[in-house]
Amino acid sequence: MADFVKTPSVLAGGIEVMNTPDLKSAASFLAGHGRVLERRRFDRLFGDGDAGPVRDAVAAYRNEDGGFGHGLEPDCRCPDSQPAAIELAFRILDEADAWDAPLVSGACDWLQAHAATGGGATFVEASAEGWPHAPWWVAEEGRPASLIATGLIAGTLHARAVSHPWLDRASEVMWSRMDELTAPSAYEMRGVLRFLDCVPDRDRAQRAFDRVGPLLLECKLVTLDPDEAGEVHTPLDFAPSPRSLARQLFDARTISAHLDRMAGGQSADGGWTFNWFEWSPAAALDWRGFMTIEALMVLRTNDRL
Repeated sequence: MADFVKTPSVLAGGIEVMNTPDLKSAASFLAGHGRVLERRRFDRLFGDGDAGPVRDAVAAYRNEDGGFGHGLEPDCRCPDSQPAAIELAFRILDEADAWDAPLVSGACDWLQAHAATGGGATFVEASAEGWPHAPWWVAEEGRPASLIATGLIAGTLHARAVSHPWLDRASEVMWSRMDELTAPSAYEMRGVLRFLDCVPDRDRAQRAFDRVGPLLLECKLVTLDPDEAGEVHTPLDFAPSPRSLARQLFDARTISAHLDRMAGGQSADGGWTFNWFEWSPAAALDWRGFMTIEALMVLRTNDRL
């Protein structure tokens, strides 16, 4: 392993961090601590790996009903199919260009069969009860559509030009809910913005963003200080790409400062960490592997890697 020059004054969640991202160190971290899924993703995205192993690693979390579960979303260890697991399956297949029509179609059919009241996807299905999960994974009474799950899933499906009845209704739900949006949570805005970044009607997306986008600042959902500690949400969480609509809200200096912070966020063991509550050692390791890939992807998208 290469030698590293460490930045002694910079800490991330109590973990000493290095100055410059290093792919070899990240690969070593994933080999020692990451899931097979993240190792296959790394090989595909930053090496010469094929798409097939990523597809197969995702498919290992698939259920016979077409959905995905088994802790693919690390904070919900339920084996049964869950919208959040489907969202991550789609996201990973998309980013690795490992898109698989039969897998996606089966999961969309599951979403249709288990649609939220009025359309879209719930945040979590009641089947998670009785299985280990983070304390915030609680099924809502009446099974309303979640802006988080619905927006994230619909955004990826739109990015891949998928046609499915679930997506048609989910898109209607997103447009309708955005018309009434006044006090969203930070996570709800992630779903909203993913949807707006990918939906085909770009003029309508821009008009909707002009109304809801400023809520990030008005509702104090985003921190502009890259050194603020705790479970905060940064501009890069809402606008990871220079093409993201939310980039309109932040000046170049702010984005650059947060990219600097992310680039310096690689710990001495080679991985990145997360800033929310750690409820399970296994989930924490899964998330660290996932966040390592995510950080490297954002840095590369922004010409920092």
